[in-house]
Order: sequence, then structure tokens, then C-alpha cells
Amino acid sequence: MKFPRRQFLRLAAGAAALPTLSRIARAEAYPTRPVRLIVGFAAGGTADIFARLMGQILSERLGQPFVIDNRPGAGGNIGTVAVVNAVPDGYTLLFVASANAIATTLYDKLIFNFIRDIAPVAGTNSNPHVMVVNPSLPARTVPEFIAYAKVNPGKINMGSSGVGTTLHLSGELFKMMTGVDMLHVPNRSGGQITDLIGGQVQVVFSPLPSAIGQITAGELRALAVTSMSRWGAMPDVPTLSEFVRGYEALGWNGIGAPRSTPLEIIDKLNLEINLGLESPSIKARFSDLCATALAGSPADFGKLVAAETEKWGKVIRAANIKAE
Repeated sequence: MKFPRRQFLRLAAGAAALPTLSRIARAEAYPTRPVRLIVGFAAGGTADIFARLMGQILSERLGQPFVIDNRPGAGGNIGTVAVVNAVPDGYTLLFVASANAIATTLYDKLIFNFIRDIAPVAGTNSNPHVMVVNPSLPARTVPEFIAYAKVNPGKINMGSSGVGTTLHLSGELFKMMTGVDMLHVPNRSGGQITDLIGGQVQVVFSPLPSAIGQITAGELRALAVTSMSRWGAMPDVPTLSEFVRGYEALGWNGIGAPRSTPLEIIDKLNLEINLGLESPSIKARFSDLCATALAGSPADFGKLVAAETEKWGKVIRAANIKAE
């Protein structure tokens, strides 16, 4: 039986459209069961707190549980491997942190390529740090600190939460851009603020929430924030870039998916994340956590990850930092 040419072309076009229609239908139905959001860090930490906030908002918006699955270890690499090896169907996602960009250079012989193997979905938040000193240090401003450090090379201890952390690299970036010499003293238990108050270290590049109470109480002196703009809750504290041109160091988070996850699912998640970031409850909670929403497209988040990977890679190589 022969078909007229016009009817044949119409049937062929309809058949070609079926895979696209099927993908769209799957994306519209997604998710139909719980989604795992893997966090490569321990429960109770900064990444975990923001992951649970985003899991809650996505559960509310998409009608399925977004279950937080903590897989701590190796600077977030254990959690990353779990997502890289997962089925790319949108039901296993990674809560990405700035540590993932750092790990690309910090760790040798990784069995994955983060930029290649994790598809960017959306950014969620960014967090400035604050450069704080012990009040006994005779430096009330960044220029005074730099001058003091240069006449006392190697005599200033810089605390952090561990080798290769964002806090450590924020200080290393400061050293590179100012030419000062400071001794890095990591505290893997996260007690760097206690060390600073006790005088074991003289300066820390700290997450704002970890230090704001002590700053307010006068136990610590804030010299500058590490974002390009002043922080609204502390308008009198300058940015480091006001004295060290181009300096910026932020913690940030977002969501990624296994490579080859359908674009329709990635786009749906991106839309719901961006809408969730606009909710009054999330805005209020972010304000409490000294965070800024990081809304944008998957491509925007991918550009951030790539830029941060390159930036911190240069710092790690220049300072010859090795993972513990």
C-alpha cells in the first residue's frame, strides 16, 4: 500500500516529534518519587544548613520529598563521586559548594572531572567572609594590618578550619595580593574563632555568622568583609577591595546533577529554585545566615564554577598547598 507523499511526510514528522514530546511529558511529571540531594559534608555544617533549606523549598514546590543524604569526606569528593556515578534521571542531585571548585586542584588523581561530569543546575547562595583580628593587635584598619605584618614577617598566625578550606585560601589570596608573610595555623575541629579570642592566632578570615556575635560583643575586631560590596548589617565595615584592589573571596553553594541529566529536568529544577529563592521565608532565613541569593540560569552557575575553579587553582599552585 502506497502513501501519498504529503501524508508520508506528515506521519514522518509526527514520529520524529514523539521523543521530544516524551521528554517534555517526563519533565512535566517530574518528580514522581523522592529525590536525593547529596551533601558532601557533615550534618550541621554550612553546606548542610543551606541544602536543607533548599530541600524544604523544593519539596514544597514540587510535591515530593527532597531527602538530604550527607556523604562527608575528602573535601566533598565522596559525595561528588556518588552523584557522578548515579543514574542521570534527576533523582540524585549534588549540593555543590565552593569546596568542590577548590578540590579540583587541591586533590591529585581524582577519578572525575567536576566541570565535565556534574551538570550545573542553579546557584543558591553566596556568603562573604570577614577579616577579623584579636583586639590586642595594634591594627585597626587593613592598611595598618598590612604595614604591621610587613615589619613583623612570619610573626602573625592566621587561623582557619583546615588546609585547603575557603577560609585558608582567602588568607592565602590576601597574602599573594599584599605580599605579607603570615603563618597558617589550621584548626580542623573548627575552633579557629576560639583560637583567635585566646590569642593563639591573630587573624582569621571567618564566615560572618561564626564571628558576628563576637564582633558585636567587642571580643573581635572586624577589619573588612571579603565581598565586593559592604554587608548591610555592618555598613561601617569596609570591603577588602577598598584597600586591595580586586580582592574577593566568597563561600557559595548551588545544585548540580549527573552529566546527561535531561535538559528539561534541569530547566524545571532551575525555575523552581529561582522561584523558591524569591520566597519571603527564604529571604528572611538567608538574612539571618548572612547570605545572598545566587539566582540565575544553569549557564550562569556553570560560569561561576569554572571561574572559581580557575581562581583557586592559581592560589593553590602558587602557594604549593597540598591536601592533608
